[in-house]
Amino acid sequence: MHILVTNDDGVTAPGLLALAQGMARFGEVSVLAPDHDWSGGGHVKTLRRPLRVRRVRMADGSSALTSDGAPSDCVALGLMGLLPHKVDLVVSGINPAANLGHDVTYSGTVTAVMESIIWGVPGIAVSLDGGDVDSYELDYQPAVEIVTQVVATVLTHGLPKGVFLNVNVPNLPLSSIKGVLTTSQGLRVYRDRLDRRVDPRGRDYYWIGGDRPTGVPREGTDVGALAAGYASVTPLRLDLTDHKQLEAMQDWRWQPHLAFSETPVFSKNGH
Repeated sequence: MHILVTNDDGVTAPGLLALAQGMARFGEVSVLAPDHDWSGGGHVKTLRRPLRVRRVRMADGSSALTSDGAPSDCVALGLMGLLPHKVDLVVSGINPAANLGHDVTYSGTVTAVMESIIWGVPGIAVSLDGGDVDSYELDYQPAVEIVTQVVATVLTHGLPKGVFLNVNVPNLPLSSIKGVLTTSQGLRVYRDRLDRRVDPRGRDYYWIGGDRPTGVPREGTDVGALAAGYASVTPLRLDLTDHKQLEAMQDWRWQPHLAFSETPVFSKNGH
């Protein structure tokens, strides 16, 4: 079995090394990760400049490839032929912060696996709920053990075409993690705020800041599982279609083009 390991924190991140070492239990491991931190970069495809790849040594002396592209670029490079052997599974992480609910649309950890699905290769994203702890101070071994269980279970049962897994692990000793729950996406609560500043030339610039996001810990969701001390495994698809609404819209009669002044679509209050 050949596993491609990547991340969004960069090739020197401790979570990447821990994950690569853990995945070696299953066979051949290739590491291809960004050369710098892409956290929050989302699903990127680099088309307007060339991508550079070079070989580096990880902290344990093992060889890895690194690219100046995004995590999704790294996966695409590996699956399009940069690696000499066919890839059977892509595993991304271990991210030092949880990726819950709507986080999956921002997360380079998760969107790297989305890229693998586009290429027809199953994938698993794994994140550790490290909070404000420095990434180099975290103990990644519990997350390694959890994702190892997840990979072994996937190899036993398989995954339907187009499905990938988003795994989140609480920052607890392995003996304190209550188990693994299959969950749905929960509700993230973001507290972003705009910080306006002025540069030395008097021009405005902006930071998007704010407090760390929280979530609504509903039972059965990824947020709820972590809050209760469980690791969560959420099956996801790239298809974002609202099938219930699609069915409801089948009876809609699409109007021919008319000037808005003749047939207003929305009322003056926007509804």
